[in-house]
Amino acid sequence: MKDLVFNLIENEKVRQSEGLELIPSENYVSADVLSAMGSILTNKYSEGYPSFEGVPGWEEKKITNEILPNYRYYGGQPNVDRIERLAIDRACRLFHADHANVQPHSGAQANNAVYFAWLEPGDTVLGMSLPAGGHLTHGAPVTLSAHIYNFVAYGVTKDGDIDYDDLEKKALENEPKIILVGYSAFMKIPDFERVVEIRDRLVKKTGKEVMLMADMAHVAGLIAGGVHPNPLDFGFNVMTTTTHKTLRGPRGGLILSKGNVASPLKRPEKTLDNIPILIDRAVFPGTQGGPLEHIVAAKAVSFGEALKPEFKDYAKRIVENAKALADELKKLGFVLQGDGTENHLILVNVKESFGFDGKIYEKALDMIGLTLNANSLPIDKGGAFRPSGVRLGTPAITTRGLGIKEMKELASWMKTVADICVKAKTEENLTKFDKELTTLREEVKTLATSFPVPGI
Repeated sequence: MKDLVFNLIENEKVRQSEGLELIPSENYVSADVLSAMGSILTNKYSEGYPSFEGVPGWEEKKITNEILPNYRYYGGQPNVDRIERLAIDRACRLFHADHANVQPHSGAQANNAVYFAWLEPGDTVLGMSLPAGGHLTHGAPVTLSAHIYNFVAYGVTKDGDIDYDDLEKKALENEPKIILVGYSAFMKIPDFERVVEIRDRLVKKTGKEVMLMADMAHVAGLIAGGVHPNPLDFGFNVMTTTTHKTLRGPRGGLILSKGNVASPLKRPEKTLDNIPILIDRAVFPGTQGGPLEHIVAAKAVSFGEALKPEFKDYAKRIVENAKALADELKKLGFVLQGDGTENHLILVNVKESFGFDGKIYEKALDMIGLTLNANSLPIDKGGAFRPSGVRLGTPAITTRGLGIKEMKELASWMKTVADICVKAKTEENLTKFDKELTTLREEVKTLATSFPVPGI
């Protein structure tokens, strides 16, 4: 008799198949990625790193056909070493990096490893504030890193863009060791060139090295697909990302960097040129133990998929769908943060649009099979559990094949549910509208099942 867990997994398969995923940080992986994640590589302990012979660009056949010396703490590594070198090499090619550390278990751990590699306790990091659209790991007081380092926050303008004047003022006043561009709810394309200029002014003032770090967890797939600029091409030293979201790989983290690539066994001088080596030492043994090599293998598979020409078409369609959905929502009276989107993500001010908060709207949409998340807006002062907005995006539905035609249908359903929320006023009262919500759920199911979830 199968464990109850498998029944619940089957229930989740049905939920995903019969609904539509609008959370911008979620996606669907391929059958090959799923197969790698569920492989026997989970049985292997591989603390340490594969050989760093063969810099990025080394032919994959050489990695496959040779057993390389390694820096592991356990035996039995020849196959794991080859897989991890493939993942590193593919990531470097994909993002124009000198080095990639593919071992972080999450984007949060990737960020913490970079801080640990470059900072001393009490050093200053300048990053986007959480209410403005930044991420928890960019200085939210509830995080471990905020108890170790000094985070200073910059904000956004009324039109939703980075307030570069605020960023420059605070950089020159606070002299951070890291200037961080990254976000979890931001719809514009950053002006990386301007941030580099701000860093250069700070360096000229202090005479000290300042790291430029980009947390591109949300848009890494768009960068890989060529529809979003790559911060590493503008002079940023480090780029962190998750490997799911728009990149469409397994859940995990990735650190890309520019600089010298060498053995992590010897502690190097703390300079920006040595950042790749410092990061490797910060990941292991600094902040993590054994890597999840089944996940590393799945990362390698997904990076290989992202290197194919069809991934560029996928990235292009993500942005086209997001802009089309945003335009339809505006036509129906939705007020959007930043008046739209330049990437995959849309932030709706439902409080200003219809008078209710994001939580009731999240629940009501969930009842019809449309999944998104309530999200704070720059105007919100605390109260993260009753925010004024919701966040949605198009990576997952684009993977399933939905196009601009379907964006109009999604917007129409969202408006109908908004009208129900206006009448219901509270989440408890939504049950009074079961008939209308059930009808909508059947419509969503009909559309969703006509675009099957890949890999299941």
